[in-house]
Amino acid sequence: MLTQANGTLIDIVLFNKNTNNIQMNLESPKVTLQKSAQDTFNFLSDVKNFEALMPENISKFEVLGDDKFLFALKGMPEIVLKKKEAIAPNKIVLGAAGGKLDFSLTGNITAIDDTTSEVQLTFAGEFNAMMAMMIKGPISKFIETLASNMKTAI
Repeated sequence: MLTQANGTLIDIVLFNKNTNNIQMNLESPKVTLQKSAQDTFNFLSDVKNFEALMPENISKFEVLGDDKFLFALKGMPEIVLKKKEAIAPNKIVLGAAGGKLDFSLTGNITAIDDTTSEVQLTFAGEFNAMMAMMIKGPISKFIETLASNMKTAI
């Protein structure tokens, strides 16, 4: 695991010989919130709340039922995320719902005390080398922004 100058932990890269793809794992910096782990979990469990976490360059956000939302950033294709797993109050897993990219975005929540929690987002996906190279920077920035925006949104 490597750490960039801005404190972001960056990827562990594994090569899959069977598919010629690269397993990419990215982590956001840990964010401390003045909310209990349960309150943080409840916020992240409601997919409509992700609109408040999105970067400024969002061009579209649509809730598609209780467990799915679509979003697009300017200059990027639309992505649909679906809630795949929820383990209260410690973990929320969102995954790609269709499309060409298969990946997951996990929110790991740790209770510090009764009124404080810590969240770290992790992104995991398997991509061909060219795709991995193209999306690594934008995805890193995206998960950093989501984590950072939690400080004011939750």
